[in-house]
Amino acid sequence: MKFMKLGSKPDSFQSEGDNARYVASELATDVIVIIGDVKFYLHKFPLLSKSARLQKLITTSSSSSSNEDDQIHHHEDEIEITDIPGGPASFEICAKFCYGMTVTLNAYNVVAARCAAEFLEMYETVEKGNLVYKIEVFLNSSILQSWKDSIIVLQTTRALSPYSEELKLTGRCLDSIASRASIDTSKVEWSYTYSKKKNLDNGMRKPQAVPRDWWVEDLCDLHIDLYKRAIATIEARGNVSADVIGEALHAYAIRRIPGFSKSSSVQITDFAKYRALADSIIELIPDEKRSVSSSFLTKLLRASIFLGCDEVTGLKNRVGERLDEANLGDVLLYDVELMHSLVEVFLKSRDPREDDLTAKASVAKLVDGYLAEKSRDSDNLPLQKFLSLADMVSSFPRQSHDGVYRAIDMFLKEHPEMNKSEKKRICRLMDCRKLSAEACAHAVQNERLPMRVVVQVLFFEQVRANNNGSSSTGNSTPEIIPASRSTNTTDQEDTECWDTEDIKALRGELANLRLAKNQQENNNNNKGKLMKGGGLGVSRVFSKLWSGKERSGEMMSSSGTSSPGSINDDSKSSSSTSKKH
Repeated sequence: MKFMKLGSKPDSFQSEGDNARYVASELATDVIVIIGDVKFYLHKFPLLSKSARLQKLITTSSSSSSNEDDQIHHHEDEIEITDIPGGPASFEICAKFCYGMTVTLNAYNVVAARCAAEFLEMYETVEKGNLVYKIEVFLNSSILQSWKDSIIVLQTTRALSPYSEELKLTGRCLDSIASRASIDTSKVEWSYTYSKKKNLDNGMRKPQAVPRDWWVEDLCDLHIDLYKRAIATIEARGNVSADVIGEALHAYAIRRIPGFSKSSSVQITDFAKYRALADSIIELIPDEKRSVSSSFLTKLLRASIFLGCDEVTGLKNRVGERLDEANLGDVLLYDVELMHSLVEVFLKSRDPREDDLTAKASVAKLVDGYLAEKSRDSDNLPLQKFLSLADMVSSFPRQSHDGVYRAIDMFLKEHPEMNKSEKKRICRLMDCRKLSAEACAHAVQNERLPMRVVVQVLFFEQVRANNNGSSSTGNSTPEIIPASRSTNTTDQEDTECWDTEDIKALRGELANLRLAKNQQENNNNNKGKLMKGGGLGVSRVFSKLWSGKERSGEMMSSSGTSSPGSINDDSKSSSSTSKKH
């Protein structure tokens, strides 16, 4: 930190209690200057030689009249000054300077001293080398040439407004900060704060190139009013990119908004303060779409809603447009209505001429995870809201439907009171053909699922197991995949056609088939024999199940896909085909 010492005489100011200051001298004091609740017992001559204002006051000290414009009252040898900037501390600096005593100026007190010197009219016209001149030299040659000192000084100007504004001290600090933040990073040589991880090489720190956002953490110490002006001044210079401004806003929000980076809400007593702060940060976000990260936007929206900010529509749109970049932890505190509106914004923001499959797949995964976690809160997620949100992304591409299954299973677990019709409605969201082997293994043992769904999962798992086994033995199994969703089957038909014992038998045969597959991988000589036995067992049970469905008049195929019943029809024409199936 830069500092400047003025004067050469020893500091002979002493205190008497908390409210009295005097100069230790053989000469009796002849004037009392009252600043707030502190009385200064001083001598007239040193003061008269430096301060034009004190000259006027002391000259008229015998008058009992008051000057209301200056709010200064005179009582014989007493002078009361009620509005000097900086109060007793800044006046003492000026008084010591008048006495020629040693006084040290630094970034913390220089603005107060400058404002007080201006108030007391300590100009060059009164005496050469007066306090105003010396402070200006110190500011221009040292303080405003220092990065961190400029920030400290800027912070002190807020408590000294409007004097600091009238003397353009605030603006000069802002210009100094902006000029350094805008400089080419290769020319940055001063000290700055940067807490991001540094690379280490054999215990020695590698020389680091100065990062583009090197300055953002230092400005986080500023009050929001000054921070807004600092960011605006930096942007006005046009040398800092929008994404670096976004980094600065992110760092400031983390530092200033309670609980901003946490996934849960925190206790806040002064909502008005933090609401205004959040609104200010929203206003400062650059217009460029990628100026801030999606994670920052989702966290800021969460905080803004929690704080009750009024203008969040624009922020909602920005979050929705980039919903494919969001992560689950950032959106879990959103209610279902908000999540619904964000998905709507995402859909509207997509260019219909572009088939953005990757983005849609990301949103589908996000919504699946959101519904699975929100299903734990059975009071705030009724079935209709679950279905409404899930339907919005039902057509989005997914590599698998494991996420859909997890959400459905969690909802069924938390809502045991659901009837069969409601269970069927929610299960229509899932495509059993797109479940992984792990999800299928869980589903076939899941007693919360309707029996119809369990049968479908078992069938597709059987087909997959057979196909895998045939490919390993060199045989070919026809791909017969019925539709996974049925809107015609009634709950009564489910229980009549698919007996519980048949389901258990089918599960057992599936386990045997898997065992056979594992054995044949370890014993190539017995491949054909093992697969043949497994396939025949599966065919018998499915023949019983699907023939029952055919008798009830239901066809489970759609869009030209072969029905399970066609397996049995095909098997009649060829015994070898029957064995494969």
